[in-house]
Amino acid sequence: MPLLGMLLLISLATAATSIVTVVLMLNNPPLPLPRLCAILVLVFGPSAAVAYCYGWFSVTLGGPFPALCEDRNASGAELASIVQEYWPLRSACVYSDGAVVEHISMSINVLVYLLAGLAIVLGCASAVLHRRTPSASERSLGKP
Repeated sequence: MPLLGMLLLISLATAATSIVTVVLMLNNPPLPLPRLCAILVLVFGPSAAVAYCYGWFSVTLGGPFPALCEDRNASGAELASIVQEYWPLRSACVYSDGAVVEHISMSINVLVYLLAGLAIVLGCASAVLHRRTPSASERSLGKP
């Protein structure tokens, strides 16, 4: 738990610093597109880590669910155990008759996938744009 708490704090600090960097870069045009993409990777990547850590803590501390488990299910069986998985973030209520009711936090999972996907796409775009952009020495020599 302390390791995930540290990851959460580091990710929050990295995302906040990256957002400030993007704002400062926007105030000083012209803005090179590969650099902007690279900085945005540092916004979306740690944001995905923050969303995952939030979901992990939510599942660990009882879940982001309105009512996690009922004492008895519809057939009258008693709650036997609660099983938690951390990827994807889910909690399952296991009843004495073998019935299982899963609670999956889709909003957190979708947010993590979306932010991580954006970070990967922007990272690839930054690398491609960086390779296509001529270096300063090529621009001074007039090479296309």
